[in-house]
Amino acid sequence: MRTDIFARLDREPEPPKIEAPRMSRHRIALFGGTLAFYLAIVWAVLITSWLVALDWKVMLFRPYEQWPELHPFLDYYVVLGQRGPTAVMVACWLGWRSWRQHTLRPLLVLGTSLLLLNVTVGAVKLGLGRLGPHYATQIGSAEMFAGGDIFPSGHTANAVVTWGILAYLATTPRARRYLSAVSATVSLGVGLTTVYIGTHWLSDVLLGWAAGLLILLALPWFEPLIARTEAWIFAMRERWRERRGGARPAPVSDTGPQPVLLPQSMATDAPTAEAVTAPAEPVPPAAHAAAGVRARAHTGHPARPGSMPVAPAGVRRPPPHTERGPRAGGPARPMTGG
Repeated sequence: MRTDIFARLDREPEPPKIEAPRMSRHRIALFGGTLAFYLAIVWAVLITSWLVALDWKVMLFRPYEQWPELHPFLDYYVVLGQRGPTAVMVACWLGWRSWRQHTLRPLLVLGTSLLLLNVTVGAVKLGLGRLGPHYATQIGSAEMFAGGDIFPSGHTANAVVTWGILAYLATTPRARRYLSAVSATVSLGVGLTTVYIGTHWLSDVLLGWAAGLLILLALPWFEPLIARTEAWIFAMRERWRERRGGARPAPVSDTGPQPVLLPQSMATDAPTAEAVTAPAEPVPPAAHAAAGVRARAHTGHPARPGSMPVAPAGVRRPPPHTERGPRAGGPARPMTGG
């Protein structure tokens, strides 16, 4: 029993499994309704229904001739739906956020959404092959399967996805509401602008709005893939750093005698090994410093530079201001009176 427990403890923990986030019922219902609206528009155009007749009425109205003073401004406004300029602007903002937050998720979400946009919208464009209003050949016709590439509107779908990413990545509910309103306003204006200048049918714009919204609603299903991609990129970066830095040499531990650094005054005297390794002499108190100097002066041994003079063991210092006795082996001095 204990061996089984220790075997479980020694086993390496398995990496956590990344599961797809569960979408709320409201989001699923919105996705289903948008998909149904998307298919209904495609079917209405294929059967040349009342929607195609509405397209022709708007086209023959020629809005760009009704309000020509708006044309210069709308020519610049429609750039907000072009993929190149908008992708660069949004990528710069999300790149700054990625640098501040130390994560690649904002940029990876943008790349995933643009990839989905190119695949889905591009495939439908080429598959249906609808011609634009300026290239229409027969009044009242749906102009399908004629080699065109305008159904759905790429400008409109790109505006919904590119600016909607800012709302999708918002960190607070208040910011998400504001950015959602801004995204809806920009994408709505871009779609109507393409109808005004005559580059798209009205049904193209409706399908472009639905296509962009479907991509935004489907992004949570791609979050696990985005997380794995981010982890893989960071792992590759760490491996590249290790290869670039190379193997670091292990520190060498030396238990032998370490060299002794001497002061400059002692280094000039070139002391021997015995002098370096000898135990230090006890330092006398400051009060006996002068007495130690006098004792060494009488014994004839000069004081060693850089050290405190110490009296030899067993030698008693005479009290200060007293007469000294006769030297050993010498004649005694006569005592004279004052």
